Amino acid sequence: MARIALVTGGTRGIGAAISTALKAAGRTVVASYAGNDEAAAAFTRETGIPHIRFDAGDYAACEAAVAKIKDEHGAVEILVNNAGITRDTTMARMTRDMWDAVIDTNLGSCFNLCKLTFDGMKGAKFGRVVNIGSINGQAGQYGQVNYAAAKSGIHGFTKALAQEGARFGITVNAIAPGYVDTEMVRAVPPDVLTKIIARIPMGRLGHAEDIARGVAFLTSEDADFITGSTLSINGGQHMY
Repeated sequence: MARIALVTGGTRGIGAAISTALKAAGRTVVASYAGNDEAAAAFTRETGIPHIRFDAGDYAACEAAVAKIKDEHGAVEILVNNAGITRDTTMARMTRDMWDAVIDTNLGSCFNLCKLTFDGMKGAKFGRVVNIGSINGQAGQYGQVNYAAAKSGIHGFTKALAQEGARFGITVNAIAPGYVDTEMVRAVPPDVLTKIIARIPMGRLGHAEDIARGVAFLTSEDADFITGSTLSINGGQHMY
């Protein structure tokens, strides 16, 4: 029987590529999303991957969603915490609501969904968790104290939880993407984007599929001795 995988933020951008790659690897994938019904419906039509709408930063919503997935597909054995938002501005302009929104969605979601699926993985003696961090959680970024804090927190969260899961056959790893050619990055002003690419030794933006291939490997049975690691996929922009 195919293992059940949940990919948060899994219907667009990097998440969509991850969902598609896991399906190609033989997993039964459910992709979550927060609000874009039209994009989610189009994704399911194109891929055949079912979608589920919930706020990954809301514990009660996550609890209901995990129960629904279990009822309809089976217990989640592979979890990819990819959901993320930005609320960029300098500290001087940042409000507490902007801080809370990013921390809750980007980091709080990792707690919510790991908390709700970890016991099931323990019982099955198998689990794969991949948390999507960021180059900006490793190196920092001007105007992103909330985002950088959340993504940096993901890297520490990963290392700590990996130690709890290891003896149960659960691996917990992170991927730290660099700048990837997604809708969010394409919205950056052209002159700024040119400067970003100039700092990438590989000379290009990443592709969503570059990240998806890393997730597919880390969630495979072949990756059973890799845990607590952060895989940087950034074209050499930051070597950490």
